[in-house]
Amino acid sequence: MFTIGELSRRTGVKVPTIRYYEETGLMPPAERTEGNQRRYDRAGLEKLGFIRHARDLGFSIEAIAALIELQDHPDRSCQQANQMANAQLTDVRQRIARLRALEAELIRITEGCSGTGEAGDCYVLASLADHGACLADH
Repeated sequence: MFTIGELSRRTGVKVPTIRYYEETGLMPPAERTEGNQRRYDRAGLEKLGFIRHARDLGFSIEAIAALIELQDHPDRSCQQANQMANAQLTDVRQRIARLRALEAELIRITEGCSGTGEAGDCYVLASLADHGACLADH
């Protein structure tokens, strides 16, 4: 059995977040000692590890709840899990594309400024003031 503090240390999930996961039903309620302290078993540790990994991969709380529901029914098709992972992959790729566009624009702006002139003639400031001068939408 693990205390909430030990569960936090083992998974890297903060104690208030563990409590939140319990309150929202993502984690099952912990067993309680006579002193009302939470105690978690190996299954709780594994479930929290699953949640942490899914959060690290960017899945929403709602998606994780659906994935846990699917995981709790091993006889079901994994099609839904695959669709959710593909949707998450598409979202990540779109965010990466937006970040690359931002990177390119910031490179253009910073390379256009020597940093040695006066603010009134600053290419960075002029670029920020004129969104129409950007090379791509971002």
